[in-house]
Amino acid sequence: MALVRWTPLLPSFGEADKFFDDFNLMPSVSGFIPALDVYQTKDDVVVETALPGVDPNKVNISIANDVLIVEGSFEKKSEVDERNYYRQEIRSGSFHRSVALPTAVNGDKAKATYEKGLLKIVVPKEERAKPKTVKVEVK
Repeated sequence: MALVRWTPLLPSFGEADKFFDDFNLMPSVSGFIPALDVYQTKDDVVVETALPGVDPNKVNISIANDVLIVEGSFEKKSEVDERNYYRQEIRSGSFHRSVALPTAVNGDKAKATYEKGLLKIVVPKEERAKPKTVKVEVK
């Protein structure tokens, strides 16, 4: 039994899909999209992403409405401008990734560290408002 690639968002065009597989016609789709690991501890939400070769000074992190946004740019340094590439997949450019966090967080107290190509963002959880009981006064 042959395996068939499933593309739920795009219709399949059979042989035409196979023909265009080797062409990079959609750079925004095949560009760099960093993978994220998101997990919770008792007090924090932690997000980790591998950004090897990225200058941490060119990474911007923002949190609004419990959505984390990581964006930045990276450059491929090359001393030789003309090369006879057979295949070129290492790119320069920008990246953008956003993820809804699993719980309410206090973005003002977020901390980020970058070590050996791994960006780690720790965001404290927001304390939820405790239910308040109100006594009804009878007049």
